Amino acid sequence: MHELPVTESLLKIALQHAEKAGAKRITDLHIVIGDLASMVDDSIQFYWDIIAKDTLAEGATLHFRRVRAELQCMTCFEKYHPNRDELICPKCGGVGAKIIAGEELALESIDVD
Repeated sequence: MHELPVTESLLKIALQHAEKAGAKRITDLHIVIGDLASMVDDSIQFYWDIIAKDTLAEGATLHFRRVRAELQCMTCFEKYHPNRDELICPKCGGVGAKIIAGEELALESIDVD
């Protein structure tokens, strides 16, 4: 359910930029989502189809680009991509890590006519 407010924000941002550019319609949105952001593409698409109705963005295609999670061990400073079920460092077995990538949630670009 947390995808609804995110989708509403995406629509608001897209509409603001499209109107500022004098666009007649929004054709595509390019969205970046990190694996750790816990957003479901299908849910965003579902809400988009409902809330974009009767706006400049109705019928726009959503393109999702996923960013793989990357952590850095705070014990040995190894950078690694964790498995879904296991976050421990593969080099030293450390359990403390800093997130380098994977929490992203951004509207990367908008295509308009």
